[in-house]
Amino acid sequence: MAKAPQKISLSGSRDIPFDRLALSQSNVRRVKAGVSIGELADDIVRRTLLQSLNVRPILDGEGQETGQFEVPAGGRRFRALELLVKQKRLAKDAPIPCVVKAANDVVTAEEDSFAENTFREQLHPLDQFRAMQAMVDKGEGIESIAAHFLVTPAVVNQRLRLAKVSPKLHDIYAEDGMTLEQLIAFAVSDDHERQQQVWEMLAHSYNKSAAFIRQKLTEDTVRAADKRVRFVGIDAYVAAGGAVLRDLFEPDDGGWLTDPTLLDRLVAEKLQAEGETIGVEGWKWVATAVDMPWNVTAGLREIDGVELAMTAEEEATLARLQAEIEELEAEWADAPEVPDEISERLDAIDEAIGALVERPMIFRVDDMAIAGVFVSIEVDGTLSIERGYVRPEDEPAVATEDTDTGRDPDASDEDRIDGARAASPRPLTSNVVPIGAASDDDEDEDGELVKPLPDRLVAELTAWRTLALQDAFARQPSTAFAAVLHAFVLDCFYSSTRDSCLQISLHDVTFGHSVTGLRDSAPAKAIDERHKRWADRLPDDDKTLWDALLLFDGNEQAALFAHCASRVLNAQVEMVPKYDNGRVSKSMVERRVAHSHVLARAVGLDLVEAGWRPTVAGYLGSVTKQRIVADVAEAKGAKFAGMIDHLKKADMAREAERLLEDSAWLPEPMRTPVPLDALTNDDGNADEIEALPAFLEEEPVVTGDDDGEALPEAA
Repeated sequence: MAKAPQKISLSGSRDIPFDRLALSQSNVRRVKAGVSIGELADDIVRRTLLQSLNVRPILDGEGQETGQFEVPAGGRRFRALELLVKQKRLAKDAPIPCVVKAANDVVTAEEDSFAENTFREQLHPLDQFRAMQAMVDKGEGIESIAAHFLVTPAVVNQRLRLAKVSPKLHDIYAEDGMTLEQLIAFAVSDDHERQQQVWEMLAHSYNKSAAFIRQKLTEDTVRAADKRVRFVGIDAYVAAGGAVLRDLFEPDDGGWLTDPTLLDRLVAEKLQAEGETIGVEGWKWVATAVDMPWNVTAGLREIDGVELAMTAEEEATLARLQAEIEELEAEWADAPEVPDEISERLDAIDEAIGALVERPMIFRVDDMAIAGVFVSIEVDGTLSIERGYVRPEDEPAVATEDTDTGRDPDASDEDRIDGARAASPRPLTSNVVPIGAASDDDEDEDGELVKPLPDRLVAELTAWRTLALQDAFARQPSTAFAAVLHAFVLDCFYSSTRDSCLQISLHDVTFGHSVTGLRDSAPAKAIDERHKRWADRLPDDDKTLWDALLLFDGNEQAALFAHCASRVLNAQVEMVPKYDNGRVSKSMVERRVAHSHVLARAVGLDLVEAGWRPTVAGYLGSVTKQRIVADVAEAKGAKFAGMIDHLKKADMAREAERLLEDSAWLPEPMRTPVPLDALTNDDGNADEIEALPAFLEEEPVVTGDDDGEALPEAA
């Protein structure tokens, strides 16, 4: 009969006066790490000693116990107790709980010291989250927990946020089914059901990053940095019942608003109210929109106004502010650092001076009666107000003399302004018209064939391409000169043809549709900035323009010429219904676009570098599901297309936007085709080919492919 294994005997424990303990030289910890001795001492004061010291008797020369003990394991606790004794917070002979091992134990003191620090396992992060949540549930305050565990309140709030993630995801994390970074990303949302849906979605996605998780959880929200939010204000949104998501782990620019419908309603209401306030000034109409369409003022006449003069009081205030700012700048000019209150005062003075210097414009009452105002929202959330535009249909039918309108021809502008002030403005709230409403995002009907792109979408895409081509065109003056010369020669010698995309009559190109984001696109901004730079350099009086142009050197003239020429470049494919209106024919559009390809190759047009991406708003939301799948397959391959072909239209479009983000893929209408003669030359008439230019006559460099076959490489 086998013997039962012998039971072990544990070392005994007892209380030993502190003055009979000494730190052993066998303690292996030499490098300071973790909580400092002082912090550990404070924790012992609060909680007492949670773990006994490991000690061994000290023997004399004859091997007898001396009554003193060494501490090979628990050195940091010993030093913390020693500090408390020095601070007279602990008696020097206070009993200390110790586990006593034999002096001649077969296990060395060094091994005990090493083992105590080696086999210790840190608390799992999930247990930390739950422990802090349990303390809060029992009434412990955030500040108190932070102080007790030597962390900041922000860290405690982060742990508590992680404790509120779905329990199902906690279980997955506990089993190492997800990383801490992924769990942190899920904490951005409080919706457990949505968290679980996103986790299930990751099983079918190659992208399982924390950033992707955070994106999916916030895709139906609006960032607090959005100009609509800045316009309305988060406080107003919250007061109306809206909720805000915050990410305690990453910079979130104020978080995300979870109710876009409520936000849009508040924006529309505030825009309407602002429009009504402006309409009371006496305008015939006020058009409001979050974003105004590109070239919204095209074809409208801008009326002239007179800058409102400063009052004596305003002039005195301006002089006082300027004197104060000069005094402060002189006082702190040589200071190495300017106090915050001085900097704030200087900023306040600058703002006050700007408000005084930027004078409002006053318009004549009869002009206002036929003109209108465009009201939109700037990037920073402030109002953009463009006053004084007359639509063609509102122009007077017959121009009359001043005497016919009751206007005194000898009256000065100031007299007329006084009359405008005295006139009673008419409330025109019914003429405040929101424009640019978003289209419905309905599901497409299922089908087997990939349908051609809608005509309107082709027009919108080529409108974007036109702007990018205009910008690239303006950067290459030599090409611009050649293109305009080509158009001039066509006009002079070939009056029956018009194979040019340059509208050389210098009528700015306009687009028939409100293309989403076109005004804020990179090419549009570059064109506007370039136009402003030239406008600032040109004289205000056109009578002196000729002399001013003669002062420009050749490069400046060429650059200005290219800029002007770029404004008339039109590469847009117009919609079929417009072909029969007598203004333009289908053949003319086709030849215009063909010539735009020539220019695009000449200037090296790169729409991806220019900033175009296949977004939901700009492309994917306007095509069918079959088209989206086909586009992803073309750009990324059938494997990626298969990942999204089961999704609903909205989810499919968002996933496709992410997949195509860095693919450099373009829809067919935006591509610049390679000319056929550049692809191949198989006519067999090699002897008839003209001599190449000198820079192309170099011999090609021959390299080998993987199969060893020699391939020509372009020099």
